[in-house]
Amino acid sequence: METMRERIEGAIDSAMKNLETSMKALAEGNEEALRKGVWKASADAEYALFLLSLAHEGGSKDSPWKSETSLKKLEAGPALALAQDLLAEAKEKMGASDLDEAYRRTWLAQGYLLKAQTALEKRRREDVGPDAPPPKAV
Repeated sequence: METMRERIEGAIDSAMKNLETSMKALAEGNEEALRKGVWKASADAEYALFLLSLAHEGGSKDSPWKSETSLKKLEAGPALALAQDLLAEAKEKMGASDLDEAYRRTWLAQGYLLKAQTALEKRRREDVGPDAPPPKAV
């Protein structure tokens, strides 16, 4: 049976793999693969946050660092790179059993992933028009 730590590390690993796929899709100009990869990475990061919050109570909603993040006008590429770095740091913190910092870095990465999703959706709407149907489900 998988331990909580293994589940968390697995979710972070999966998010990192999906981010790597997203970065390749970005370099290749494959918008659909990029959107899918970012969506999957975001879902994995959200799951890791959920598990981290169950494993440790360091994920308080009123943590002061949660209001420090400035995500104004950040394009998808830089947001993905920042998320990738933060998830790698979160994985390192898991190895050091520092759940507070693993949670913090995963939470910040999730914010960048959401920002990337917003930027990608905005770009999609600009390309196809505001009345275009939403992209197909993943």
